[in-house]
Amino acid sequence: MQDTTDRAQRMIWDLPTRVFHWALAGSFLGAYLLSENDAARNFHVMFGYTVAGLLVFRLAWGFVGSRHARFAAFAYSPAAALGYLRDLATGRARDYEGHNPAGSWAIYALLALAAATAVTGWLHYNELGGEAIEEVHEVLANAWLVMVVVHVAGVIVGSLAHRRSLIAPMITGYRRDAREGDSPATSGAGVVPATRPGWVLGSALLAAVLGFWTWAANTGGGTLLAGAEEERGQGASQLAEGGHDDEQEHEDDD
Repeated sequence: MQDTTDRAQRMIWDLPTRVFHWALAGSFLGAYLLSENDAARNFHVMFGYTVAGLLVFRLAWGFVGSRHARFAAFAYSPAAALGYLRDLATGRARDYEGHNPAGSWAIYALLALAAATAVTGWLHYNELGGEAIEEVHEVLANAWLVMVVVHVAGVIVGSLAHRRSLIAPMITGYRRDAREGDSPATSGAGVVPATRPGWVLGSALLAAVLGFWTWAANTGGGTLLAGAEEERGQGASQLAEGGHDDEQEHEDDD
């Protein structure tokens, strides 16, 4: 009984990974819904900056994080991904605690699309690259949305196929229904339980996101939300004022 209880409480996703996951999902949703709202442009841009910051964290956490958060834990080949999908269709798919081979490719695609969307969004906001960048940014954002749908569909199908919720561990951090007979590669052996450093770092990440938005709300975002258009407007205003001063000086001389 004790063994069953211990296995049912295995930590799968640490707090930093969960905070990243839901913060990224919320940032994408917010940015996408506000993408056509000119009045809320600054909010759209803020979500973009949030995505960029989260990606920087995830890149580092992918190398130094807990077991299942590391990129090495879900570095599967295309053949492995196809094999998993084939087994899933025939009801023989192996149950993975972390990302399965097919899911791992979806995660990498999501991260890549998020990074590309953030970069092109920054270029467009600062009017670098012209209309081409704007079009690329929109295509990438729509591709990101498609991958989100694929990811969610994969989670639902995987939950049904393996008869356990794949969403719950991303909320609680724990897998609660481990089954006897799992192989060492998919069992909970060696999984690091929740630790104080993980909670501290996860809380710090959440505080950083909230702090960033609080700072932007209180300061107007500073140069981050200045934008090339506003900067040029200010420059044009200064030039106009300078020209007016020159005319005034010529009149005084006359």
